[in-house]
Amino acid sequence: MSMNNNYEPLDETFDEDSEAPEESSNRTFLFVAGGLGVLILVVLLCVVGYVFFNMNSGQASEATAQAQATQQEAIVQAALTQTAVVAQAQAAAQTEAVTATVPPTSTPVIAAATATFTETPNPATATVGAAFTQIAASTQTIIPTSTALPNTGFADEVGIPGMFAMALALVAVILLVRRLRAVPAR
Repeated sequence: MSMNNNYEPLDETFDEDSEAPEESSNRTFLFVAGGLGVLILVVLLCVVGYVFFNMNSGQASEATAQAQATQQEAIVQAALTQTAVVAQAQAAAQTEAVTATVPPTSTPVIAAATATFTETPNPATATVGAAFTQIAASTQTIIPTSTALPNTGFADEVGIPGMFAMALALVAVILLVRRLRAVPAR
Protein backbone atom coordinates (compact mmCIF):
# COMPACT_ATOMS: atom_id res chain seq x y z
CA MET A 1 0.00 0.00 0.00
CA SER A 2 1.63 3.19 -1.05
CA MET A 3 0.56 6.65 -0.14
CA ASN A 4 0.61 9.36 -2.64
CA ASN A 5 1.39 12.75 -1.16
CA ASN A 6 0.43 15.04 -4.00
CA TYR A 7 -0.97 17.87 -1.99
CA GLU A 8 0.56 21.16 -1.12
CA PRO A 9 0.62 22.46 2.42
CA LEU A 10 -1.85 25.17 3.34
CA ASP A 11 -0.63 28.69 3.26
CA GLU A 12 -1.31 29.89 6.76
CA THR A 13 -0.24 33.44 6.23
CA PHE A 14 -2.94 36.03 6.13
CA ASP A 15 -2.78 39.39 4.56
CA GLU A 16 -3.89 41.60 7.40
CA ASP A 17 -4.14 44.74 5.36
CA SER A 18 -6.71 43.43 2.93
CA GLU A 19 -10.39 43.40 3.86
CA ALA A 20 -12.81 40.54 3.44
CA PRO A 21 -14.75 40.64 0.17
CA GLU A 22 -18.02 42.50 0.47
CA GLU A 23 -21.13 40.33 0.30
CA SER A 24 -23.65 41.31 -2.31
CA SER A 25 -26.96 42.48 -0.85
CA ASN A 26 -30.04 40.73 -2.10
CA ARG A 27 -32.64 43.48 -2.19
CA THR A 28 -35.34 41.26 -3.64
CA PHE A 29 -35.08 38.89 -0.68
CA LEU A 30 -35.21 41.77 1.80
CA PHE A 31 -38.31 43.21 0.13
CA VAL A 32 -40.05 39.83 0.13
CA ALA A 33 -39.09 39.18 3.77
CA GLY A 34 -40.43 42.61 4.77
CA GLY A 35 -43.64 41.99 2.80
CA LEU A 36 -44.11 38.64 4.52
CA GLY A 37 -43.61 40.29 7.90
CA VAL A 38 -46.27 42.89 7.10
CA LEU A 39 -48.59 40.15 5.77
CA ILE A 40 -48.22 38.11 8.96
CA LEU A 41 -48.90 41.22 11.06
CA VAL A 42 -52.07 42.02 9.05
CA VAL A 43 -53.28 38.41 9.34
CA LEU A 44 -52.74 38.43 13.12
CA LEU A 45 -54.66 41.70 13.44
CA CYS A 46 -57.53 40.26 11.37
CA VAL A 47 -57.68 37.11 13.50
CA VAL A 48 -57.70 39.12 16.73
CA GLY A 49 -60.47 41.40 15.38
CA TYR A 50 -62.51 38.41 14.21
CA VAL A 51 -62.25 36.70 17.58
CA PHE A 52 -63.07 39.91 19.45
CA PHE A 53 -66.18 40.75 17.42
CA ASN A 54 -67.52 37.19 17.21
CA MET A 55 -67.02 36.58 20.92
CA ASN A 56 -69.70 39.18 21.73
CA SER A 57 -72.22 37.79 19.23
CA GLY A 58 -71.55 34.25 20.45
CA GLN A 59 -72.31 35.23 24.03
CA ALA A 60 -75.53 36.97 22.97
CA SER A 61 -76.73 33.94 20.99
CA GLU A 62 -75.80 31.68 23.90
CA ALA A 63 -77.88 33.81 26.29
CA THR A 64 -80.83 33.75 23.86
CA ALA A 65 -80.62 29.98 23.53
CA GLN A 66 -80.49 29.58 27.29
CA ALA A 67 -83.54 31.82 27.74
CA GLN A 68 -85.45 29.82 25.11
CA ALA A 69 -84.51 26.53 26.80
CA THR A 70 -85.66 27.87 30.19
CA GLN A 71 -88.96 29.02 28.69
CA GLN A 72 -89.45 25.65 27.01
CA GLU A 73 -88.80 23.81 30.29
CA ALA A 74 -91.32 26.07 32.04
CA ILE A 75 -93.97 25.27 29.40
CA VAL A 76 -93.34 21.54 29.74
CA GLN A 77 -93.50 21.72 33.55
CA ALA A 78 -96.77 23.69 33.40
CA ALA A 79 -98.29 21.14 31.01
CA LEU A 80 -97.22 18.24 33.21
CA THR A 81 -98.56 19.95 36.33
CA GLN A 82 -101.87 20.71 34.65
CA THR A 83 -102.17 17.12 33.44
CA ALA A 84 -101.43 15.79 36.93
CA VAL A 85 -104.00 18.11 38.55
CA VAL A 86 -106.68 17.11 36.04
CA ALA A 87 -105.89 13.42 36.53
CA GLN A 88 -106.10 13.72 40.30
CA ALA A 89 -109.41 15.60 40.10
CA GLN A 90 -110.94 13.04 37.74
CA ALA A 91 -109.66 10.14 39.83
CA ALA A 92 -111.09 11.67 43.01
CA ALA A 93 -114.45 12.29 41.33
CA GLN A 94 -114.67 8.76 39.99
CA THR A 95 -113.53 7.25 43.30
CA GLU A 96 -116.29 9.14 45.15
CA ALA A 97 -118.86 7.95 42.63
CA VAL A 98 -117.91 4.30 43.14
CA THR A 99 -118.74 3.76 46.81
CA ALA A 100 -121.13 0.85 46.52
CA THR A 101 -119.71 -2.28 48.14
CA VAL A 102 -120.98 -5.81 47.83
CA PRO A 103 -122.47 -7.18 51.08
CA PRO A 104 -120.82 -10.32 52.45
CA THR A 105 -122.42 -13.66 51.64
CA SER A 106 -122.30 -16.95 53.45
CA THR A 107 -120.18 -19.41 51.55
CA PRO A 108 -119.35 -22.91 52.71
CA VAL A 109 -115.73 -23.43 53.71
CA ILE A 110 -115.44 -26.71 51.77
CA ALA A 111 -116.60 -25.12 48.55
CA ALA A 112 -113.92 -22.44 48.80
CA ALA A 113 -111.19 -25.05 49.12
CA THR A 114 -112.24 -26.92 45.98
CA ALA A 115 -112.91 -23.85 43.81
CA THR A 116 -110.16 -22.16 41.86
CA PHE A 117 -108.95 -18.92 43.34
CA THR A 118 -109.37 -15.83 41.19
CA GLU A 119 -108.25 -12.48 42.47
CA THR A 120 -110.85 -9.77 42.27
CA PRO A 121 -109.44 -6.44 41.13
CA ASN A 122 -109.39 -3.59 43.59
CA PRO A 123 -112.11 -1.09 42.58
CA ALA A 124 -109.88 1.89 43.43
CA THR A 125 -107.13 0.61 41.13
CA ALA A 126 -109.61 0.02 38.34
CA THR A 127 -111.00 3.52 38.83
CA VAL A 128 -107.56 5.13 38.66
CA GLY A 129 -106.71 3.07 35.57
CA ALA A 130 -109.94 4.17 33.90
CA ALA A 131 -109.22 7.80 34.81
CA PHE A 132 -105.77 7.63 33.26
CA THR A 133 -107.21 6.06 30.13
CA GLN A 134 -109.76 8.86 29.84
CA ILE A 135 -107.07 11.50 30.37
CA ALA A 136 -104.86 9.95 27.72
CA ALA A 137 -107.75 9.83 25.25
CA SER A 138 -108.96 13.39 25.90
CA THR A 139 -105.67 15.27 26.29
CA GLN A 140 -103.50 15.91 23.28
CA THR A 141 -100.66 17.92 24.75
CA ILE A 142 -97.78 18.43 22.37
CA ILE A 143 -94.53 18.58 24.26
CA PRO A 144 -91.87 20.49 22.31
CA THR A 145 -88.49 18.82 22.01
CA SER A 146 -85.15 20.05 20.78
CA THR A 147 -84.09 18.81 17.34
CA ALA A 148 -81.22 21.20 16.66
CA LEU A 149 -77.64 19.97 16.76
CA PRO A 150 -75.27 21.78 19.10
CA ASN A 151 -73.17 24.47 17.49
CA THR A 152 -69.94 23.90 19.36
CA GLY A 153 -66.41 22.95 18.50
CA PHE A 154 -63.24 24.44 17.10
CA ALA A 155 -64.27 24.21 13.45
CA ASP A 156 -67.57 26.01 14.09
CA GLU A 157 -65.96 28.82 16.04
CA VAL A 158 -62.93 29.51 13.84
CA GLY A 159 -64.14 28.41 10.42
CA ILE A 160 -62.60 25.51 8.53
CA PRO A 161 -62.76 27.15 5.05
CA GLY A 162 -60.75 30.10 6.32
CA MET A 163 -58.19 27.78 7.87
CA PHE A 164 -57.76 25.89 4.58
CA ALA A 165 -57.33 29.16 2.68
CA MET A 166 -54.69 30.31 5.18
CA ALA A 167 -52.86 26.98 4.88
CA LEU A 168 -52.79 27.23 1.08
CA ALA A 169 -51.55 30.83 1.28
CA LEU A 170 -48.74 29.84 3.63
CA VAL A 171 -47.70 26.95 1.35
CA ALA A 172 -47.61 29.41 -1.57
CA VAL A 173 -45.45 31.76 0.52
CA ILE A 174 -43.05 28.92 1.35
CA LEU A 175 -42.70 27.97 -2.32
CA LEU A 176 -42.21 31.61 -3.35
CA VAL A 177 -39.51 32.21 -0.73
CA ARG A 178 -37.64 29.04 -1.71
CA ARG A 179 -37.72 30.05 -5.36
CA LEU A 180 -36.50 33.56 -4.61
CA ARG A 181 -33.63 32.27 -2.48
CA ALA A 182 -32.59 29.79 -5.17
CA VAL A 183 -32.34 32.47 -7.89
CA PRO A 184 -28.69 33.55 -8.25
CA ALA A 185 -27.91 37.20 -7.57
CA ARG A 186 -27.25 39.26 -10.72
